[in-house]
Formats: sequence, structure tokens, C-alpha cells
Amino acid sequence: MNIAELAQKRYTTKSFDPARKLSAEHVAQIEALLHYSPSSTNAQPWHFFIAGTEEGRAAVARGASGFYAFNEPKIRNASHVVVFCTRAAIDDAYLEQLLDQEQRDARFASAEARAGQQRGRAHFVNAHRYALRDAIHWMEKQVYLAVGTLLLGAAALGIDACPMEGFDADALDQALGLRERGLVGSVIVSLGYHSPEDFNAHLPKSRLPLDQILTRL
Repeated sequence: MNIAELAQKRYTTKSFDPARKLSAEHVAQIEALLHYSPSSTNAQPWHFFIAGTEEGRAAVARGASGFYAFNEPKIRNASHVVVFCTRAAIDDAYLEQLLDQEQRDARFASAEARAGQQRGRAHFVNAHRYALRDAIHWMEKQVYLAVGTLLLGAAALGIDACPMEGFDADALDQALGLRERGLVGSVIVSLGYHSPEDFNAHLPKSRLPLDQILTRL
């Protein structure tokens, strides 16, 4: 696998073939990519909805209403759709939940190691909660790491993808009951295979020259 070729080959699909579906094996690999995405201090401040049924996609498509109706076909015609959500808050109970899971996964050689992890993670979480007061923004940055992981992973699997920030947040919240679960919708990513009508499949990629955006030290 040439990762550079994958990065150059993948693109944002604008039209999906509704007749083509992801295999169960590919869906399992997509779920693994989401499950094992990296996050700062392993905070994992996210929740993912994956819609693979017509009913599920229709629920997500309720977020593509009004001004955002142009995104509805990209949701309804895809094979699967992933809704990336950010936690509305990280509280002390959630921090303890993370520690307990890490304990079960044998990441701590001693009680001192667990306490050290707690202090380190709490330092960053509390800095964003209280000093910087940008906790939701900081958590959403972690969610975007998961988006990037999915997009490159999907390309490696030969799966087309379309990430979308264009949706009605209130409509999506109501469709999926996000507020009741302490979640905020951040990004929708449709997955599947492009249709012959997808104009973007035939357009060349366009990026600024490398020497304008990269400095070698």
C-alpha cells in the first residue's frame, strides 16, 4: 500500500450509487477505525452513529433540511452514513470511567501509574474547562482526528466518502435525540461507491503548491 497514492486518489464523492452497498466485513473495519481513533490524552470525547438501513439514513437526512437540502441525496443514496458527535461536556464521572476502562485493559502497572494518568489527563481537561473555557472546541478537535482516520481508512478499503458540515444542527439533534444523550452533532460522513453521474470523480485534484504550505527545517 502506498499511502501517498491513497491520499492523492481519494476525493469527496458528490453522488453515490444507491444500488451498491458496503460488505459486512468493510462495515466491521469502518467501526474498528472509529473505535481505535486517536484522541488527546485518550479522552475519546465522542459518540458515533452509523446508519446502514434506509430508516437510519432517513433519520440522519432530517438534518439535511432547508438550506442544506443539497446534502440529502448524499445521505439517502449512500450505503452507510456516520454521524460524528462531540460530548457536550467532560465531567469527573466520565474521567473516572476512562480510568476504569484503562484499568480493565491493563494499562496501569500500579496504583501510582493510574494516579499519574488521572493527574495528567485532568490537567488538560480542566485547563480547557476552566482556564481556557474552550472545552467543546478542544473536544471537537479530537472528533476531527477520528474523521481523518475514517477518510483515509475508507480510501484504503476502496470506499468512497463525503464529509459534510452542512446540516441543520437542531434538526439532527431532534432526529437522533442528541441533547438527551449529552451530545452535539459535528460532522456527517457518507460512505459507499460513487455513481457514474458523480462529476467530482473526474476532476483533477487542486492543492496549493507544496512549497507554499510546507517548510522543511
